[in-house]
Parts: sequence; structure tokens; C-alpha cells
Amino acid sequence: MNLIVGLGNPGTQYINTRHNVGFMFIDNYLGNVHYETKFNGLCYSTQINGKKTIFLKPQSYMNLSGTVVKKFVDYYKIDVKDILVIRDDLDMELGQIRIKENSASGGDNGVKNIIDELQSQEFTQLKIGISINKSCDKKTYVLEKFSQVELKTISDAINRSLHAVDDFRVLSIEELKSKYNGKYDEMAR
Repeated sequence: MNLIVGLGNPGTQYINTRHNVGFMFIDNYLGNVHYETKFNGLCYSTQINGKKTIFLKPQSYMNLSGTVVKKFVDYYKIDVKDILVIRDDLDMELGQIRIKENSASGGDNGVKNIIDELQSQEFTQLKIGISINKSCDKKTYVLEKFSQVELKTISDAINRSLHAVDDFRVLSIEELKSKYNGKYDEMAR
């Protein structure tokens, strides 16, 4: 069983904010589905490549995402290596995509909480760059809405990386990195 976790903050005031890239990705991938509420998360189950896959949007706010993820991992007995966490990254250029496995939090408190709760960082991360405005406080910056130009760039990045969910656990980590890691390359494969 795979667990695909999109990180973000619940509530309409956070729609299209920089910290909600994970939620945006999940919503774009799934389209209009009916989420179930379970363990303080919105979840949707389906089959991908013949394997049960749960999509999860924790509703505990970004910094406590790990408490929700841990409940799903324990209940469904999910192997940590079968988890893909989709998140924003302040240290990457806007729209840049990176797949990392067995990686630290990189200062992201949501990922740090997941690592703390699971006592492992052996899951895979799909990071989408949101860039940092050095003249702005980080907390303020991540909670601001994207401009229309930025939103287009992020939407393009999400669209370029949507198939990573289908390829997760089918391709090796090296094949995933080769296919998806890049700045603005065309992902027409």
C-alpha cells in the first residue's frame, strides 16, 4: 500500500498560498473526488498500478502533519518506504522539481514532524520550489498567496510532475530522479 501525502494548511484562507503546494498537487491529481475524513486528515483511496494507494491531506496544520501521517501508517501498516510526501521548498527556484529519498527536513517543520513521528526519514519527497523573498519573513512569505504569474509557474510545475505518483514504487529512485528532477525541462515522456 502506498501513502501519498500532500502538505498544506486547512481552511479557505490558505488556498493558493505557497505552503499549500502539496494540497494543490493532490487536488490537481485527483480532480473532483469525495474525501473521507479520518484521523484528522482528508483521505481518498484508489488503485494505482494494481496497488492500493491512499491520498492524504493532513488537517492538523503544516507543522503537525506527522501526527496525522503516523496514525495512517500505524492503522494501515504502511512501510515508510511506501510514502511519498509532496511539499513546497523555499530553497528551490519557483517551479523547480526535486525528488529526494531518505532526506532530512531541510528546515520544513511539516517534514520534520513527519520524521519525528515516524522515527525515520526513509520516505520519498517530491519538492516543488516556491523560491524565497529574502526581504520577507519566512513565515509571512509561505502563508502569502501566489501572484497570478507565480501561480501559473506552480501550476505548470505540478502538471509536469503529476505522473510521479504513477511512477512512484514502479520506477527506482534513480529513475524517478532522472525523469523528474529539473528546473523547467519538458516532461513529455
